Amino acid sequence: MNQTFARFVLIGLSTDPYVQPLIFIIFLLIYTVTILGNVLIIIVVRIGIHLQTPMYFFLSNLSFIDLFFSTSVVPKLLINTLSEDKSISFLGCVAQMYFTLALGGTECLILAIMGYDRYVAICNPLHYNTIMSLRICVIISTGIWVFNFSNSMFYAVITFQLPYCKSNDVNHYFCEMPPLFHLSCKDTLMEKIAVYISGSIVGLCAFVLTLLSYAQIIFTILKIRSTTGQKKAFSTCTSHICVISLYYGSIVFMYLRPRGSYSVEKDRAVAIFYTVITPMFNPIIYSIRNNEVKGTMKKLLKKELQTSVIKIRI
Repeated sequence: MNQTFARFVLIGLSTDPYVQPLIFIIFLLIYTVTILGNVLIIIVVRIGIHLQTPMYFFLSNLSFIDLFFSTSVVPKLLINTLSEDKSISFLGCVAQMYFTLALGGTECLILAIMGYDRYVAICNPLHYNTIMSLRICVIISTGIWVFNFSNSMFYAVITFQLPYCKSNDVNHYFCEMPPLFHLSCKDTLMEKIAVYISGSIVGLCAFVLTLLSYAQIIFTILKIRSTTGQKKAFSTCTSHICVISLYYGSIVFMYLRPRGSYSVEKDRAVAIFYTVITPMFNPIIYSIRNNEVKGTMKKLLKKELQTSVIKIRI
């Protein structure tokens, strides 16, 4: 039978009715922290006069990505966890996969550009304002967003032009290509190769740019004679290094582990890491490791507290 289902059923993280309320509470808390953390970063960068620099411009881009990336997955997961109806419409599945792929690709390239920004700031400080001017940053950022949202159309077309007739049960908690390919009654080898090649080009370019940027940064820092100067130069990169380690760590585990160790449970665990955990940790890492962000947050909270006290007195 050659047909495509009108709706898919997302199996979710667990079918155990006793575990589902716990999953709901945990992921609701994580999602709340994600929203608050990323919104706070966006506000802080927006109002902080001394944060109007390329690094924080791209940081606010990263927060926007994490905010919407998590929102494209977690609310539906929360609803399905406690609902008997775990279905998602065909168009809803298309939209969810499209936005997760577009936002994931955008994050990959934004992280690479943030690494290049640190390279220019440390290795070419005299030309920093020229190379990383606001106009150039806006052009780069716009290009990255447009490219990835256009590129994700390719993945959506490849995936959803397939006939789905084996089953409409997606063994995952959101619509992702591998479990959807598994449901097709057509041989998906060519589609998998096309997706692999396209994704590898984007991912490899971003990874190589990040690697080269930090190779040059480390080489430059090692040439600084003062230990204090080395620590100061390296401290401007620590937050970004932590974030890219989380990001690429999950990618390496997902795609470079031995074939024999693949399982649905492991794939779901890794997916949770990059769709739920990383968007929550990114703003926390930048808040803890960055003195300028912490300082602006303290001023913002102090101002809000003073305003609240005045209102209470009135």
